[in-house]
Amino acid sequence: MTKTLKGTLFTVIAGIAWGLSGTSGQYLMVHGISALVLTNIRLIVAGLLLVLLSYIKSKEQFLAFLKDKSSLFSLLLFSLFGLFLNQLAYLSAIQETNAGTATVLQYVCPVGILAYTCIKDKVAPTIAEILSMILAIGGTFLIATHGQMDQLSMTPAGLFWGLFSALTYALYIILPIKLIQKWGSILVIGVGMTISGFVAVPFTGIIGASLLMSFDIFLAFAGIILIGTVFAYTAFLKGASLVGPVKSSLLASIEPISAVFFAFIIMGDIFYPVDFLGMAMILLDVTIISLKDLMLEKKHKSI
Repeated sequence: MTKTLKGTLFTVIAGIAWGLSGTSGQYLMVHGISALVLTNIRLIVAGLLLVLLSYIKSKEQFLAFLKDKSSLFSLLLFSLFGLFLNQLAYLSAIQETNAGTATVLQYVCPVGILAYTCIKDKVAPTIAEILSMILAIGGTFLIATHGQMDQLSMTPAGLFWGLFSALTYALYIILPIKLIQKWGSILVIGVGMTISGFVAVPFTGIIGASLLMSFDIFLAFAGIILIGTVFAYTAFLKGASLVGPVKSSLLASIEPISAVFFAFIIMGDIFYPVDFLGMAMILLDVTIISLKDLMLEKKHKSI
């Protein structure tokens, strides 16, 4: 198996696993677990497992990271405003809509990052970037209204949490850039999840929550924590190391397609043709931005 094929497989499998994660969360919330409690459980358990993986991989790097006081403020910002808010917003969007719709709405995120980059660098967006923004806005409109100007196809809360998850997903990507460049993704994400998970304990109701464990509930927890978080992150990072970050991000955009598929198969959610048109527009928006970045990456390599 070639390096490119192996990296492609790892990345696509990670995207599918992330899609399964959303549907697993939906299943758990349908069975009485609140978005707040589920967010808290996911952050603590997945965070501790990722921290353990980081420690096993490099004990020296792990201990050095814990002693790096200069990174503490950035880590806290990422933990609370990137990780906790994004996980809560995403699961709340699923609770108000479904895993497929919430995941697609979160993929409006690149537009937010694009706008932030244009403002930060004081540059005007290109024609391709303007087109991607129009596609994202148009796709969101179709999903939210089924094309009807005078009504929403989802609750206002569902639309709010879906778009808020896109905003917080942008923060999740932007806030830890320097930390990840210095210490690596798994270590930063693992410690960040653990911190935000334990800080949130007094506020989420997890202490008094009653969890009735059965085999299907156990499988759903495995889907959102083991497969959809720990395995997905490690598989994606392995794939990204083989094919590059831009191409891997493009390949991982199979996540919303996977989420829609699992929401239909497992939860029996119904999607309409206009929903798929809106989803296609948002995915095309992601593709345009990713292809532009891929072309820039190739251009820099050739210089």
